Amino acid sequence: MFKKFALTLALGLSMSGLAQAQADFPNKPARIIVPYTPGGNTDMLGRVVAQGLGEKWGVSVVVENRPGAGGTIGVEQVARSKPDGYTFVLGAFGNILVARSLFPNVGYSPVEDLTPIVLLATPPLVLVAHPDAPFNDVGGLIRFAKQNPGKLNYGSSGPGTSNHLSAELFAAMADVKLVHVPYKGSAASVSDTVGGFIQLNFAPYPLVKEHLKSGRLKALAVTAAKRSPLLPDVPTIAEAGVPDYEAVGWFGLLAPKDTPDALVQRVNQDVNDILQSQEVRQLLSNEGAVPAGGSSDEARQSILTEEEKWRVLIEKLGIKL
Repeated sequence: MFKKFALTLALGLSMSGLAQAQADFPNKPARIIVPYTPGGNTDMLGRVVAQGLGEKWGVSVVVENRPGAGGTIGVEQVARSKPDGYTFVLGAFGNILVARSLFPNVGYSPVEDLTPIVLLATPPLVLVAHPDAPFNDVGGLIRFAKQNPGKLNYGSSGPGTSNHLSAELFAAMADVKLVHVPYKGSAASVSDTVGGFIQLNFAPYPLVKEHLKSGRLKALAVTAAKRSPLLPDVPTIAEAGVPDYEAVGWFGLLAPKDTPDALVQRVNQDVNDILQSQEVRQLLSNEGAVPAGGSSDEARQSILTEEEKWRVLIEKLGIKL
């Protein structure tokens, strides 16, 4: 009888403490783990969110860079962290959508070991070609590729990256053969596209913006389902000849598993507010993206849908890193 009473009392005190902690939230510094080195677009987005939350909450929200193993080390760290609403990870395409398909020993599931909070942005890539390429649109590219199988090459920032997989998805859906030329980063591959060493590139908008203005590259299409407001005259790949094609980047905020739902909803609402600020919209626009936002359930469903989509392609290509 005494043991039962003690257990009930302990449980009640525990629940009371949890409720009090949630009621007082936030009352101490928080952190956002960015699983990549400082200076990249993931780091930039993490700092924008951290600054916005810090201003809203009146506490310090710091960014901690934890690079390594394709961005998976930082995610694993957060998956093992206390689910109290004070630790988050800035997830990206590589470590959330394709990590389990590419790395056989990844120690987490993005929806079973983490709690998706909110989708931040899904920036498209731009399909660009060297100005001397004998085609000016996606239809012409496909016709040329079919008539000259294996003669067109494209650069990427490495096997399993978003621009590599976006190109291979295009090749599969358009039923053409393209030759992959991997680089150690997108900047180098774009530079060689400008130089004419490779003909095609599925590139981030910031890296090709000035080349498009100067005519050193020509834009054939964007990879999103809708046209980009930054390139309103450039069609999507889907409308230009490959129906249902869509391949975009992915950035989201996640917390440890079992983070209380009340805290998840609080952070979700606060980040949605941040994403609607003019300053943040402009920062994302400079990166070729628009804010995503939405509910935590929508973020979770996005992960499930996209992870399966890329798993099928990666298994077909036989990529393992």
